[in-house]
Amino acid sequence: MTTQTPPQHTRSRGRRTWHLVRHYLEMLVAMIAGMVVLGAAEGLVWPGLDDRADVHALVMATNMAIGMGAWMRIRGHSWPAITEMSAAMYVPFAVLLLPYWAGAVSGDTLFTAGHVLMLPAMALAMWWRLDEYAHC
Repeated sequence: MTTQTPPQHTRSRGRRTWHLVRHYLEMLVAMIAGMVVLGAAEGLVWPGLDDRADVHALVMATNMAIGMGAWMRIRGHSWPAITEMSAAMYVPFAVLLLPYWAGAVSGDTLFTAGHVLMLPAMALAMWWRLDEYAHC
């Protein structure tokens, strides 16, 4: 009885997929870390900064982008890739701010939809520079 080794392209595709998934998860952890650490610091330095939902959403996106950008730099990513991934933190909120200001969506909807839309925005940014993310 012999065991067959999977073709090289299958193994390399699986490895590439694993790198993408692992990196995506690492970025999520870094975003959460940035949100928790910087969010706590912001409360000490500027109490009440997050009283308005629109301001709170943008400050939270900034905290997440800082944590994620720092981790990406540690992992050796280029500044353009970091900038694009950071934009993925803001674009969903930017799209939702006009309906929020018009009173068409609530602050809760702004937060929930912004965070949910952030996930595919990140995946799109990764797809845009697939070679960079698959090899780190």
